[in-house]
Amino acid sequence: MISRIFFFLIGFGFSTIGFAFMISYLNLITFGYSLLEYVNYISKRPECILGIIGLIIITITIFIPGGTDELHI
Repeated sequence: MISRIFFFLIGFGFSTIGFAFMISYLNLITFGYSLLEYVNYISKRPECILGIIGLIIITITIFIPGGTDELHI
């Protein structure tokens, strides 16, 4: 149970960092970059990839069933 909460919080932190950088990089569009160039740029940035990794970790911790000692709602 504690490990699931730990991994959920790690995933939440990663997704917060990643999506904050993605939002801050939206300023590139105001400089004349197209949406395709923006997506191409953020797909190569490691801090933006943390957002996707964080969502995957959160999804795994929520939807993978736990052991027998956990409360299933």
